Formats: sequence, structure tokens, C-alpha cells
Amino acid sequence: MIEFKNVKKAFGDNVVLDDINLTFNDGEVTSIVGPSGTGKSTLIRLINRLEELDSGDILFDNQNIYDKNINLIEIRKQIGMVFQSFNLFENLSVLGNVTLPLRKVYKMNKKEAKEIALKELEKVGLSDFVNSKVSTLSGGQKQRAAIARTLATNPKVILFDEATSALDPEMTKEVLAVIKNLATEKRTMILVTHEMSFAKEISDKIIFLDGGHKLFDGKPEDFFSSDNERIKRFLA
Repeated sequence: MIEFKNVKKAFGDNVVLDDINLTFNDGEVTSIVGPSGTGKSTLIRLINRLEELDSGDILFDNQNIYDKNINLIEIRKQIGMVFQSFNLFENLSVLGNVTLPLRKVYKMNKKEAKEIALKELEKVGLSDFVNSKVSTLSGGQKQRAAIARTLATNPKVILFDEATSALDPEMTKEVLAVIKNLATEKRTMILVTHEMSFAKEISDKIIFLDGGHKLFDGKPEDFFSSDNERIKRFLA
């Protein structure tokens, strides 16, 4: 579904991704792991062009998303993203947050948008909070609302950018449970995460980045049993 070809990205003199080649397959859950500051979040932000690459190509369904003639709005409709900071409208209700993109971007009528939103909010365990203001929710509830908003748009792939990094352990657990349930549906998901046991449990593939380079790209069992000294040091 997604292919990186010789992708390079730098911020000034700091090269965060250097000649990266990757493939993400349809229906796979991929976890991107590695120490802080190694380009994990930058990598997934390149997929929907929240960041611009310096060189190389990224293909989505065989379309080069950096082609000057690409319809970026249509591409972004197919790529859902869950941010670590939720990115919700605090002054709106939970339901309002989920229906807003359906009505504004997908041009659905109010009734259809509400039906879809209620179904996805039930899936993430927020049926009792549909009319609550987002500002009254816990961090875990906010992130689950953000996941419901993404699911409602029915994207081909969902990107999770450290979705639990702003949460305490109890709230982290409830959000991870939702993501784990989604993984059973064979959705295409790419997660940047520091939750190693979680990555081991749900991933079809793990990518390990360090110093701007891809040091591992393969099965979880091979990653966690690796003899590579850098990987062993990271996991320790």
C-alpha cells in the first residue's frame, strides 16, 4: 500500500531519515520503534505530507504523493491520523468532533454523519459521552474520541503518532485496548510507539530506526530475539 524509495529528510544539518526504503502492506500492523529523536514521527508525517521530504519518493497505492499534480486532499482522505495531542475541538461535544469532518470534508448530511459517528463511538467505549464537551474528558477518553473520529472517515490506513505518550499508565491501557481491538480487524495501521510489549503483541512487522537509519525491518519475534548489539541495548 505504501512504499518509501530512498527517502531523505533533514532539519538543517540534522539528518533524521537517510536513504530510507520501506514497504507497508495492506492489512498489516507495523510498529515503528527506536530511541527518541530518530525520525519515527517524521517518517509517518511524511506519508500525509505534514512534513515534506528532501529527496526520494513515497508511493501510496502506486501514486507518488509528492507528484506536483497529485490531488493531496483526496490522498489525505484515505490516510487517517491519530496524534499524541488529540487535536480535538475542546468547545465541541464528542459527537460534534466526530461528525465535523464527515460533514465538512466528506459532505455528508447530518443524519448520516451522526449514524456513523455513534457507531464508531460505541466501538471505542464512548457511547455514554457523546454529548459531553471534550474539555470535560480524561486524556484517555479524548484519545479514544480522536480514534473514533479517524475511524468514522473509513481510511485505508491509520497512522498513530505516539498515541499514548501524553497519558498516564491507566489511561494508556484503555487506549491500547482499543488499538488492539482494531488490529484484530486486519486494518492497515502504522504505529510509532514506545510500548514494547504492546508492539510485540499486535505487530505483523517492526521497524527499528536509529540515527536516521533503518536497522531492522521484520517480524516481531526476530526483533525481540535479535543478536544485534544496538537492538539489545535499546531493549535492555
